[in-house]
Amino acid sequence: MGSYQLIREKKGTNDARLRWDPQQQGGDVQIQGETKNLLSPRIDVITSESTKDNDLELSFQKFVASPTTSPLSTLPKSSGDHIGGHHFRMSNKNGGSNGRLLSLDIFRGITVALMIFVEYAGGLYPAINHSPWDGITLADFVMPFFLFIVGVSLALAYKNLPCRLTATGKAVHRALKLLILGLFLQGGYFHGIKNLTYGVDVERIRWTGILQRIAISFLLAAMCEIWLKGDNKVNSGQSLLKRYHQQWAMAIIVTALYLSLFYGLYVPDWEYQMPMDVSSSEAKIFTVKCGVRGDTGPACNAVGMIDRKILGIQHLYTRAIYGRSKECSVNSPNYGPLPLDAPSWCQAPFDPEGLLSSLMAIVTCFIGLHYGHIIVHFKDHKVRIQQWLIPSSCLVLLGVICDCLGMHVNKVLYSFSYMCVTAGAAGFLFTAVYMMVDVWGYRHWTTVLKWMGTNALLIYILVSCNILPVILQGFYWSRPDNNILTMIGIGPKK
Repeated sequence: MGSYQLIREKKGTNDARLRWDPQQQGGDVQIQGETKNLLSPRIDVITSESTKDNDLELSFQKFVASPTTSPLSTLPKSSGDHIGGHHFRMSNKNGGSNGRLLSLDIFRGITVALMIFVEYAGGLYPAINHSPWDGITLADFVMPFFLFIVGVSLALAYKNLPCRLTATGKAVHRALKLLILGLFLQGGYFHGIKNLTYGVDVERIRWTGILQRIAISFLLAAMCEIWLKGDNKVNSGQSLLKRYHQQWAMAIIVTALYLSLFYGLYVPDWEYQMPMDVSSSEAKIFTVKCGVRGDTGPACNAVGMIDRKILGIQHLYTRAIYGRSKECSVNSPNYGPLPLDAPSWCQAPFDPEGLLSSLMAIVTCFIGLHYGHIIVHFKDHKVRIQQWLIPSSCLVLLGVICDCLGMHVNKVLYSFSYMCVTAGAAGFLFTAVYMMVDVWGYRHWTTVLKWMGTNALLIYILVSCNILPVILQGFYWSRPDNNILTMIGIGPKK
């Protein structure tokens, strides 16, 4: 690889020219007698003070924007970066040189903080806890926000692929690790707070969960990002859609598959036994009457039917969210005793991360991919923000319209309207964080959120999966109920 040299034509003048030297190695630029490497983390380029030589500036801009200079290709134009003028600088300050977008980590950190808040405050304030069925609360935004940020991160991670097969292998490996970790943490191996036992019967292990859903969404979105994208130049929103039209076709196919199965499948009558862990001769059998199509209620929807048929009812989440509804709890919106006229389905297992509902979770990841593509292909702050706000507004509006027309916002079913509203909200929040952090430079408050964002998986495992409480309660004196958790009020003393 050769290098460019910036050479003055006449002593004492500002005239200069850019010369290619094939003998020089590396991405070097000779400027005023100094060698500058365009592939290094820090770059300081001082061009001619004169603006007469527009051809020189244009040539240098094209060289800087070349795909070979990857550290520069994601850098946005801001008030401090005069790409078309006299001074361009990319430094290590605030983590800018390592290729990470700070607002990405901050958004992820906000989502982790929101997850922790609703995890522990949801029981005290039901209004922020997960909705028992239709409707949306603060807690219902956490999962879509994580999926959205997975999509954004994928677009940045796979911007330049030296080998598609290698990238595919790494994506599959990472997805498998998430799946196995999810089975270990949410499959029933740990028995939760106030229970020092562990282990799970494989005949009743829970196959689905939050990490499993993220793994599936990540894998499909990664495969599409690696293999399904064009090579046309992007200079507008229309050309961006054209470059990734195959990915949008995949998102439409997944959405159409979800809607056709959800509203087209016939749901017959079904039954279950309570309690689940005893022989059928000792258990009580409950029969649920259905015989319908397209039902969106807790008992007769296609999401639950598919999980019962494919996974088996014994492998589903036993503490169904609709157990907090008015039909199933006298303490609604909290769990509580059954009303006297409770319907037969109130105690039936139902998985909030089921198979059919995960299809719309994948679409959320695709939408995040689009927002990441905007970062990759548009460098101007104003253009990026405009390209984000338009689809965010359209998604929220579409979700509200669908909800008004009867396709209700429902987190457990991951309905189409729920996907639209939450993905649009994620776009608005990400845009706001980007403006505050990367445009206006308000970074003094971001230290903790950045740390939380870069360690999101670790925090999720320790806090949301109750691993930290389980570890703490293992240290007790005299009796198991005399532990740290009991001292701070988590779990009543016997």
